[in-house]
Amino acid sequence: MKTVRVTIDPTAPATLAYGRIDPVRVDATSEADIARQAAADDVDAMQDAAKFARRVRKRLGLSQLEFSERIDVPLETIRLWEQGKRAPTGAAKALLKVLDKAPEAGLAALH
Repeated sequence: MKTVRVTIDPTAPATLAYGRIDPVRVDATSEADIARQAAADDVDAMQDAAKFARRVRKRLGLSQLEFSERIDVPLETIRLWEQGKRAPTGAAKALLKVLDKAPEAGLAALH
């Protein structure tokens, strides 16, 4: 890999790179556009959480009912996670991460 050294003079704005943005497009972005994109990002994050919860459960080979009983979470909560209507938070999120990385240890610790 080739290393390239670049000297930047902060006192000369012309030498500063603009980066990967289009300044005209950024300046033309309204608050409504930003709010719309934030809402879309939230929906994407919820879907990612839903896919993650479903993947962990399926990797364990458990039904939603069996999974809810094993991790002591209401069945309705599992369903809401997997439908993307709610996302696991706090301890539940940490538990899903443990079950994803070390399922045997995680399940053993629960019982």
